[in-house]
Amino acid sequence: MKLVDIESPYAGDVKDNIEYAQQCVADSLSRGEAPIASHLLYTQEGILDDDVPQDRELGIEAGKAWAVHADLTAVYVGMGITRGMIRGILHAQNHGRPVEFRTL
Repeated sequence: MKLVDIESPYAGDVKDNIEYAQQCVADSLSRGEAPIASHLLYTQEGILDDDVPQDRELGIEAGKAWAVHADLTAVYVGMGITRGMIRGILHAQNHGRPVEFRTL
């Protein structure tokens, strides 16, 4: 299985963006991939608060630390591309990781 770093929106309409990210993870799994969406993992209650700048940055850095081991970064663009997603795309490019743009 390919390890896949999922990029999708989180900030803004958090409720809808979480539902979308869950659909993105399901899509990746249906492709036979092993995805992670760090923004879903680290923002769960009791872990990090995305509204606290230090927590947000810690979550982004933790996601990047995992992503260097991924085979691919899948960017789900159906709800737009955020600044956080751009950071993920640039991180992938800077580390020579393929970036694939997807829609559901």
